[in-house]
Amino acid sequence: MRGIKAILKRNLTNFFRNKMQLAFALFMPIFFLFIFSFVMKSAAAGVDQPINYLISGIIIMTVFQSALSNSTNIIEDMSMGFMKEIIVSPVARWQISIGQILSSTVIAALQGLIVIIIALFMGLKIDVLQFAEMLGVMITVGVTFSSIGLFLATLAKSSTTFQLMIMVFTMPLTFLSGAYIPTTVMPEIIRPLIYINPLTYTTSIFRYITLKMGNLSTEALVKAGVAFDINGLVIKPGFGFAIILAMGLLFFVLCVKQFNKADFSQVKTFNPHAG
Repeated sequence: MRGIKAILKRNLTNFFRNKMQLAFALFMPIFFLFIFSFVMKSAAAGVDQPINYLISGIIIMTVFQSALSNSTNIIEDMSMGFMKEIIVSPVARWQISIGQILSSTVIAALQGLIVIIIALFMGLKIDVLQFAEMLGVMITVGVTFSSIGLFLATLAKSSTTFQLMIMVFTMPLTFLSGAYIPTTVMPEIIRPLIYINPLTYTTSIFRYITLKMGNLSTEALVKAGVAFDINGLVIKPGFGFAIILAMGLLFFVLCVKQFNKADFSQVKTFNPHAG
């Protein structure tokens, strides 16, 4: 457990010391908060709580993108030779991988919390129970996509390749999730892509909590784009959350296994004096 704590502490320290990275990590969600709140409120026309509706999507996308992109740290550790040094230490590989996942999760959840705090001053209204449930979802999403990010990073072994993989992975998933554009207004031809998108169910459960939709009927949830009727099979927010949990467990196991057998000796160490 000492290895996990050491990796967690190191990555959190590095993140908070890098003021520029922290500033840019928060800039986009804050920018979108202002844009959606003051310019694009009409996008949530017909929704009882338009501020909550729009902001909830921004918050969970912040957590998702942060959890996924924070895995870049492992690529930097590889290129700088740090990973080779720690691999030969008494710390077990599985502890290193879990430490990386936990640190990415904590950073992603903290960024989500900061966005929530800012959103409270912009009209977001939640109670203590909602906050606790939102935090639980953010942690689950953080673990799931941190695991996916680290899994992809151990396969890529190159910052350029990894960034390309992240871009290809995040862009379509984000815009097909309903976080920014309601799935109910999207064309039928792309509905299959929406249904297989894990972020669709992530956004669904988060919005379900934020808008307090527990008293709505199944038909109303489907109409609001929070539940999904797939040829008679209705996936409610709870079922969708179970899908995310299963996906997180799967990639957590795959990530640890892949990390255990990864050959870091093939990764070239960064040499600033190389010609």
